[in-house]
Amino acid sequence: MAPVPLEGLQTPVASNMVQSFGGPQEGNRGGQISLAMLIDFIVQRTYHELTVLAELLPRKTDMERKIEIYNFAIRTRQLFVRLLALVKWASSASKVEKSARIMAFLDKQSLLFVETADMLARMARETLVQARLPNFHIPAAVEVLTTGTYGRLPACIREKIVPPDPITSSEKRATLLRLNQVIQHRLVTGNLLPQMRNLNVENGRVTFHVEHEFKVSLTVMGDGPNIPWRLLEIDILVEDKETGDGKALVHSLQVQYIHQLIQSRLVDNPTPLAEVYNCLHFFCQSLQLEVLYSQTLRLIRDRLDDHIHVDEYTPGKCLAVSYWRELTSKGKEQANKDPRSELGYRLTVQVDPHDPARPLSVVHIPSLGNKESEIADRAIRSELLSMERLLVHTIYVRTRSRLTDIKQELQGILKDVDCNLQGSPAILSVAILQPCLRAEQLLITVDTHTGMLQCHVPQYDPPLIPDLQNSLNGDHTRLPVLISELRYWITQRRCEKTLQHLPATASERLPLLHHPDHPLTKIARHKMYVQLHRHPNVVLIVELKEKDNSPCEVDFSFYLAVVKHSSIEDNPDDDTIEVEIPKVYLKVQSLIELDTFVVTHGAYTSVDGDTDPDHSEPGSLKRKSAMKHESPPRRAKQPAYFISELAHVVAMCDERLPFVTLANELTKRNIFHQGLQVEANATGLVLRLIQLPPPTVSIGQSPAWQSLLKRLLSVSIRVQSKGMLKSWMTEFVFYSSPLSSTHPKEQGSRRPVYFQYDMGTVDTIARTVDSLLSDWAQIVHLYMIVHDLSEYLTLEKFPLSVFSVKSYSYSKLVLCYGPEKGAMASITWNNSDKAFKLAFGASNNALNAHCLVREQLEAHLNQHRNLAQIVQLLHETYEPLISISKLPSLPQLGVYNTRPQVPVQTFTVMAQSCTGIRLAYQGMYCIELRLRGGGLVSLRDGAYSHFDRSNVVDVFTPTQGLKTFLSKYVDESAVFRRRSQSEDDNPPSPISMEVEGAGGFLGHHKGPQSPAQQREIGLRFHPPLTPPSGSNPHTPASPHTSNINQPNTHTSFSPATSFSLASPTSLPGNINPSPIPVLPHPSPSSGLVANSPLNPHVPSPGGLLSNSSPGPTSTNLPGHSPGSSFMQTGHTDGSPFPSSSQSMTSPAASNWPGSPSMPRPSPARPGQSPGTHPIMHSPQSDHKIGVHLSRVLPQKSWAGAVPTLLTHEALETLCCPSPHPQGLPGPELAPLERFLGCVYMRRQLQRFVQSESYLTPIPTNEPGVIHFKVSEALQCRIGLNTQHLQSLHLKITPLLEHKDVWSPEELQIIEKFFDTRAAAPPYKPISMFGFCCMLNVPINVLKDFVQIMRLDLMPPLAQQQGFKWSVQWMLRVPPSAIPIVPTGMAACLVYRNKILFFLQITRIGIQYPNNMEPPSLVLPLVYDVSTNLTQLAEKRDAGPAPAMTTASQLLKHFAQFQTNHSECSLFPAVRELLMNLVLPSEPQQPSPAPGAVQQIQSPAMQMNQGGQPGYPVNMPMGMMGPQ
Repeated sequence: MAPVPLEGLQTPVASNMVQSFGGPQEGNRGGQISLAMLIDFIVQRTYHELTVLAELLPRKTDMERKIEIYNFAIRTRQLFVRLLALVKWASSASKVEKSARIMAFLDKQSLLFVETADMLARMARETLVQARLPNFHIPAAVEVLTTGTYGRLPACIREKIVPPDPITSSEKRATLLRLNQVIQHRLVTGNLLPQMRNLNVENGRVTFHVEHEFKVSLTVMGDGPNIPWRLLEIDILVEDKETGDGKALVHSLQVQYIHQLIQSRLVDNPTPLAEVYNCLHFFCQSLQLEVLYSQTLRLIRDRLDDHIHVDEYTPGKCLAVSYWRELTSKGKEQANKDPRSELGYRLTVQVDPHDPARPLSVVHIPSLGNKESEIADRAIRSELLSMERLLVHTIYVRTRSRLTDIKQELQGILKDVDCNLQGSPAILSVAILQPCLRAEQLLITVDTHTGMLQCHVPQYDPPLIPDLQNSLNGDHTRLPVLISELRYWITQRRCEKTLQHLPATASERLPLLHHPDHPLTKIARHKMYVQLHRHPNVVLIVELKEKDNSPCEVDFSFYLAVVKHSSIEDNPDDDTIEVEIPKVYLKVQSLIELDTFVVTHGAYTSVDGDTDPDHSEPGSLKRKSAMKHESPPRRAKQPAYFISELAHVVAMCDERLPFVTLANELTKRNIFHQGLQVEANATGLVLRLIQLPPPTVSIGQSPAWQSLLKRLLSVSIRVQSKGMLKSWMTEFVFYSSPLSSTHPKEQGSRRPVYFQYDMGTVDTIARTVDSLLSDWAQIVHLYMIVHDLSEYLTLEKFPLSVFSVKSYSYSKLVLCYGPEKGAMASITWNNSDKAFKLAFGASNNALNAHCLVREQLEAHLNQHRNLAQIVQLLHETYEPLISISKLPSLPQLGVYNTRPQVPVQTFTVMAQSCTGIRLAYQGMYCIELRLRGGGLVSLRDGAYSHFDRSNVVDVFTPTQGLKTFLSKYVDESAVFRRRSQSEDDNPPSPISMEVEGAGGFLGHHKGPQSPAQQREIGLRFHPPLTPPSGSNPHTPASPHTSNINQPNTHTSFSPATSFSLASPTSLPGNINPSPIPVLPHPSPSSGLVANSPLNPHVPSPGGLLSNSSPGPTSTNLPGHSPGSSFMQTGHTDGSPFPSSSQSMTSPAASNWPGSPSMPRPSPARPGQSPGTHPIMHSPQSDHKIGVHLSRVLPQKSWAGAVPTLLTHEALETLCCPSPHPQGLPGPELAPLERFLGCVYMRRQLQRFVQSESYLTPIPTNEPGVIHFKVSEALQCRIGLNTQHLQSLHLKITPLLEHKDVWSPEELQIIEKFFDTRAAAPPYKPISMFGFCCMLNVPINVLKDFVQIMRLDLMPPLAQQQGFKWSVQWMLRVPPSAIPIVPTGMAACLVYRNKILFFLQITRIGIQYPNNMEPPSLVLPLVYDVSTNLTQLAEKRDAGPAPAMTTASQLLKHFAQFQTNHSECSLFPAVRELLMNLVLPSEPQQPSPAPGAVQQIQSPAMQMNQGGQPGYPVNMPMGMMGPQ
């Protein structure tokens, strides 16, 4: 392809420039094209060539195809190379444009200069050579300048050009007046037609005006008698406002032609003015006929089609139009045709044949009366010439004529029919009913197009309308029958309209089955079936009849049919034989005719509207109006379509039938009643019951039943309506109440009780009676126990201040108890469960924890039926249960070291009986509480069996040191005082000991006892002797098991060993919280851990349990090893009162995981039967760590199994969250939770020491104290604080060969870190495991760890040393850390030569907004012991984290420029992070001075050289006791 020069291709910039300068310049010779179009052309060309090649190449040889492809490639390449060059050139188009504009401007200036020079040269050479000045006209100039005029012009100019002066105004006025006189004279003397009498002579002309035709102006040119009239102006007044579109009907040329024609006829004409009128009148009439003809054609074409027809049209003469052609054609076929329609309906517009000078006239066929014709003729003679208007007027007149005939005929056929003819178009309204709404009238009119009669009812669309319409247009003999059917049909619709808001449905027919001679067949043909929605077995039949004397009024008769759903195959003779076929038919069983007058004229019922204004209905609330008799009658109460009799009958049936059905059902149940009655003042219906049966035979024989019957005044059943819903309302009226309540509505002597039941159909009436009897049983059962309670209240010894009755409504009893009567208990009878139900609540911000023992209290109440006992139990157990409810029950994560994601509840409250409760701590330890009378509570270790205190149950683990801990809260003086108060009234029992917890879960299987032993402390009455229903049938009876002597134990009685709910006087006076001779004790962990050092039976010093302090503030015992016998505790579930917990909550609150070392069956949930817990059974074995170990302890008495008596105040102190006794940091926890948490942590640590290889246990004689060595470098001693037993403490001692390496200050930092971080709440064993891992590192690394601990324990140090971040050591992996190690696991791991630990750093020194927290990072650091490198641990697939990336780069930069390679790089690297880490998103801060950075370059060196400012060196050393 040959190259094409690019000069002809211009950019749009160049083309615009060419246009702006008016034409192409040099360099712009070619055409112009846009770059986009050029690229489009090139692409299309390439595509075209490719298409051609694809079609042609297959026919060529291989060599030719290769040549063609090569040529195509060469051409295309050259083309696109040139395009590329052009595109590159176009990128510099701005520079080219500027240059082009400059060139164009210079060219234009050059052209202007050249043209100027040429013109000047031409003037100098040609024009100026011939230029001469003329001679001046001196005389003319002198004349003009001196006189101001020039008088030497030629005279011909004035004669031929200058016009003469016009006449004056006075001359004009005189001339026109003279001309008017001439015209008037000629008109008077001439012969003037009467049609032209409307004239006006003015300004020398006469104007004749003929209405709706023309207006013409004439004058005369002189006063001679032979001078002809001069026609001046013609104005045609004929208009077509419908089809003319506002244009003139006559063209100006036509008007000019008429003007010339008439002017020619005015010359030598004896009657010129008559000639003018005749010509113009004939033309205007012809024009009017033409306009009407064109309008008719347009009507036919556009709207009326064949309904009208032009029969004849003669221009200038007549126009005949026929209408109602369909009526004419059908009238010829009908027998009773209208004689006037034989000739057809026609109107003719024509010129008057007798006097053509008259206007157009209209002739009607058939003829109309004179008055009607005048109405129709107005359409022609008006200013609006309209054929449509003429037709409308004519048809309106015809319509009124036809409807008048129909009106007269209907009034002759039907009597008392009100007919009214009015409106345009005319409508005949026929009221076929009385009374009748306007929308219900039969409207008859005439179709304006066809002339046929039409009828309809506006409110409805009756199916009879077509037949009625045919009868009106044809045979009129069927009109009475059809109108009567229409009357019935509208009445049926009225019935439906009346029932639309009532619970009933009206229908014209139903599938009824009855015998051929059934009375139903005698009912008239016109009737309505009304089905009541609430009573499907009843059908109301409404019979319609016309009154004989007034056919327009309809009478109603009512029949009530009882039906039954059946199928066509059922036996009509035997109702018991039925087949399984869908029952779509209704079998009529009975038919009752209702007396219309009786049902509509009952008590205080007025259905008939009395129109007498002086008559007042009895009971009416309206006042009599003092209106005069001539005032208009009072308006009806209901509209005409509302049938009041039907509505009243339906409402009566709907109201009375449920009562009838209910009365029949009550009669079947032998419940006597008084029948349906109308209440006073006709306020409603009521069914009164005479007697109700007792729920059981035994109740019917009780005195309480007779008392209830005496109080029962009446039982009434009524119906309550709310909208369309109805319900039964049963009212029990009682006289006063056996209990006086504080409720303001229960102060009178009349006590109504209401129960409401849904009103269903007949099938559900039995359920209604069952509900009534159920509610009656609820009243009776509740009254039985209330009656007994009222008898207790009459006794003088009964403590009336214990409770108060807030409300007793015979169906519900609400008691108030507790301090200030803030707690409430609601007691009701549940008839479905045949048991009493309790519900607890509180008011005035009070608390109520009795829902913990709700099921046990219900079982007690249902067994004994004694409210007095329940009241006493509620009173005496209120305070201890409130205390127990304060224990936290939220689940915690991280309790199990192997499964930190498993949630474990802190405390689980398990109620065993009304006074026996078990507290499980973390599923391992159990404390059993007995709520005793007199403000005392007994606590014991629930892990021991009740039968053998040396035997441990299968689920729980003994709690070491529990007796010692509880003894610190024993108030001996209060215990003695409360016992001595009841000793005088309760002599000692002959049987001194019994099964512990007589009222609890083992107290049901007691042997024969004295009455004193059967009484519970605090209860002032005898409970029944029958055992509760919740006792365990599989538990063998073990009477007086506490009295069985055990080997190697004392035989004397210990009061704390079995202090049950028996009489307090059965206990001797020498009460001591713990017996002295109970020695030795077995180790708490014997049989639990295989290689535990506590497995040998190490004797415990007797002083631990002998002389414990009576209060929680007792001093340390002499000779007692701290933490001597402490174990750990367990698990909470279902506490109703939330408590604070530092653990992470989990939705799996109901899970019961097993022990951290093995799975264990779930203990009993709260609310189970008191006797079904596994701890009730005989000792079982436990499988742990693959070794079969027996859970049976040696036959020794264990201190924890001996109950400890505490007061309610001491229990509140145990369970209420409080600060730590020594003020250690941490959340407020209950002392019991702190103690059990420490015991649990110590137990888990002991297992950890046994399992880890780098920890070596050291045998010790101190029970409960853990001694171990860490990597042959440090020796640790961990035990409980001996003063309060609520915290663990560490005493660390370096071995002799490492004694000089550690300073006391560093050891104190490690000990303090353990006390406040590792062993602090929340108690997570993993924290201690991570702490032990921290100790298992080289000494230089541990020293750096100590420096980090120092910064963690003393946050002000970071600010003093100028750090930007504060640091906190993570003992457990937090959720926000990088997922390298699972969340919750130990945050310090040692693997070979690498140490992984986690630090959390928080930005300090920058003020952030109040709603924004300072940034905080969790950094996983890895220290390599072999390479002495500290770096950030990173995951391979971790996403972008700018903060972590910045910290990692900072550590790498520190490792590159580390100078002292002999020093451990761990703490210097951390110090570098704390000092120099700056986040990318951090606001800019002014940098400190260089000198200040140099001063704090190595804070670790400063800390090693000197003391630590602000650190308490004199740390108390004696908190762990003697070494």
